[in-house]
Amino acid sequence: MQWTDRIRQVKILLVVAAIIIAVMSLVVSNYLVRDLATEEHNKMEVWAEAMRSLSMADETTDLNLVLKVIDENNTIPVIVTDNKGNVQTFRNITLDGKDYADSLSLASQMAMRMHTDGRYIRIALNDSVKNDYIDVCYDDSVMLKRLSAWPYVQLGVVMLFVVIAIFALLTSKKAEQNKVWVGLSKETAHQLGTPISSLMAWTEILKETYPDDGLIPEMDKDVRRLQLVAERFSKIGSLPEPVPSSLNEVMTHVIDYMDRRTSAKVSMIKDFPAQDIIVKINASLFEWVIENLCKNAVDAMEGSGTITLYMREENGKVTIEVSDTGKGIRKKDIGNVFKPGFTTKKRGWGLGLSLAKRIVEEYHRGKIFVKSSEIGRGTTFRIEL
Repeated sequence: MQWTDRIRQVKILLVVAAIIIAVMSLVVSNYLVRDLATEEHNKMEVWAEAMRSLSMADETTDLNLVLKVIDENNTIPVIVTDNKGNVQTFRNITLDGKDYADSLSLASQMAMRMHTDGRYIRIALNDSVKNDYIDVCYDDSVMLKRLSAWPYVQLGVVMLFVVIAIFALLTSKKAEQNKVWVGLSKETAHQLGTPISSLMAWTEILKETYPDDGLIPEMDKDVRRLQLVAERFSKIGSLPEPVPSSLNEVMTHVIDYMDRRTSAKVSMIKDFPAQDIIVKINASLFEWVIENLCKNAVDAMEGSGTITLYMREENGKVTIEVSDTGKGIRKKDIGNVFKPGFTTKKRGWGLGLSLAKRIVEEYHRGKIFVKSSEIGRGTTFRIEL
């Protein structure tokens, strides 16, 4: 559990670091955009003064410098209007009008929008006449607009890259874990095979030597149980072929097995339908899942309580629930119960529920999850096939 909490803390730190980097990028970009906008505004003031000089020039005025200033503006969109809002001229604006009059109308609408946004410079042509002026309306240059949008595009690309990287890492980690589990399972089955075969031979000899001994059949059951466990381990990593099986029989078999190996203080209640439910499953592996849930329930109840096994079939979907009256699961841990290595027990590897999830979801195309849990009241696990 401490390992899982540490992983969660690392994820939180990474998210916080990503947020800080994103905010810093936006702040720096905002400063750059603001400085460039100020520079463009200053250029427009110079350009407006040049327009004023051009409007007030006579035949003796040298217009070389004025015309050079006006012609050097090749990036900032500009529309010059008179005191009545009529468009006099414009630069760096593309108009898709059908004719000249239509283009002027479009330019006038753009000028009104710029004027409403406060993006204009008023130039008085005659100080003695109150309404003798022109307005130089301007907009952001294409470069400034691109620079304003670039941080968001950059953040989107970075976030997409991070998501792909995390997905690739998780996929790689999962594949590595699968190889470890498969190798460990098959090696366990291989190591168990030889002593189990020997035990089976010895039990056959004991049956012939002591045919009336009542303990030998019980020994035989335990040996066959070991054989079943080895068989289950050998099937991990392969894709066992599911066959039509009776869930009622599978569940009843698990209940009988648990009854013989749990305290008399643990009562098991089965809530099954009268008719047999037939589902394509691998009975051996599916029994393992139910046994695992029951064993966890016994541990959670500390050897005293009630386990209820519920099963129904509706609209082609089979629902199985295993409920206990144990100590329950904390809300913050519910999302971690199926993760490898997570356990609340003092002793345990934290692999049981992880393997159960793999068997249900990968081998049987079903779902397994915590339906409900309440501290001090118990937990209900649900399987849907």
